[in-house]
Amino acid sequence: MSLDLVLARVAELQQMLTPAAPAPSTSTTSSTSFADQLLSASTGATLGAGPTAATSAVAGRPASSVGQAIVNAALPEVGVSEQPPGSNDSPRIAQFRQATAGSGVGPWCAYFASWAARQAGVPLGDQGQGFGSVSDVYAWAQKTGRAIPNGADAHPQAGDLIVWGGEHIGIVQSVDPSGTIHTIEGNSSDKVSQRTYGPDGGGATGYVRLG
Repeated sequence: MSLDLVLARVAELQQMLTPAAPAPSTSTTSSTSFADQLLSASTGATLGAGPTAATSAVAGRPASSVGQAIVNAALPEVGVSEQPPGSNDSPRIAQFRQATAGSGVGPWCAYFASWAARQAGVPLGDQGQGFGSVSDVYAWAQKTGRAIPNGADAHPQAGDLIVWGGEHIGIVQSVDPSGTIHTIEGNSSDKVSQRTYGPDGGGATGYVRLG
């Protein structure tokens, strides 16, 4: 027998004696594919093409839990109006006044802010007495470290109270990434109204952050 035939025979015997590797089962292939998908999804969530949670928090300036509670209290009241118009009164506005000790019928934007804060569990005042005067709200906030003067570093967020001197007060509902400020305000056009301002808050004096 020639050498070539011997080598061919040896190769044939080796192939017969070596077991073939099993083909991957359907379950193994499926499991590996699913694991790869999970890894891919996890990586995407971490590295994400879109903004991360931190980025969104800075851009959207979301409410704290306290701030969101204030917005949640105020938002359903949008549209509540004076009866009759110009009277500073109505059955519902009378309920807003109950959040302020010694309150009486009169301009009620601070009553409304005091009511919303009380509903959220963060009543205004050292004794939680609420305020009927916008100036008193901001003076208390300054004294207790809750006041944020308006300016480039103010960064208002949802649930902050927004103050215009001693004249008017509202609640920040939301702040757009562009800085546009949306508010809910009592005693605005004789009702609870939603308003929109530029990043300067329409010339606001500052903000009060309750939590």
